[in-house]
Amino acid sequence: MALFPELEQARLLRRYKRFLADIELANGEQITIHCPNTGSMLNCMREGGQVWFSRSNDPKRKLPGTWEISETPQGRLACINTGRANGLVEEALRAGRISELAGFSTLRREVAYGQEGSRVDFRLEFPEGPAYVEVKSVTLGYPDTPVAAFPDAVTQRGAKHLRELAALARQGIRAVQLYCVNLTGIEAVRPADEIDATYAEALRAAVADGVEVLAYGTHLDAGQIYIDRPLPVLLMS
Repeated sequence: MALFPELEQARLLRRYKRFLADIELANGEQITIHCPNTGSMLNCMREGGQVWFSRSNDPKRKLPGTWEISETPQGRLACINTGRANGLVEEALRAGRISELAGFSTLRREVAYGQEGSRVDFRLEFPEGPAYVEVKSVTLGYPDTPVAAFPDAVTQRGAKHLRELAALARQGIRAVQLYCVNLTGIEAVRPADEIDATYAEALRAAVADGVEVLAYGTHLDAGQIYIDRPLPVLLMS
């Protein structure tokens, strides 16, 4: 199971310039921490809401704190550190908790492939051949529904990855898009047509070409996060 480093709780004042967030500690001190999320973070933060962050002792770091978890406007918890998704998936793969991808002999990360200069998150070796696995972190939820959506902003890079996976699938090579849902209270995942219709259509086209689409939910609290259950993917929003 993936444990967080020791987290401190604070109150969000604002997020700005994409990678910065001002927070207020319990003692009233205000500090700036790093926001490790390149997306819009739509619906997964609110000013005045609770946040949890880790500290680094690295003297070379300009900002010693890293934002890890956010309280959403819907009262859910979201792991907004997108850099954790691949580690969570690797831990689950090696533990055999992603049943569709069990039985591989070797695992390699960040493998170059495709015609558009891409690097796939994982290449798994099976007796019958390789599987290429692309991972996306999902944190977009909406009120009054347990269905999360991806993406939370227009993603040309995400559409490119789907094209690369589809090209593999058309050649008979196993290609997998895996959504790691880092958001509590979620029971299914769908493409966010209302945010990026091009990505949503690329996903449906990839599935038609033979790309496998998987989604897995996580257990998330202030102490740990780990993949714990499969979730359905609803291709039509």
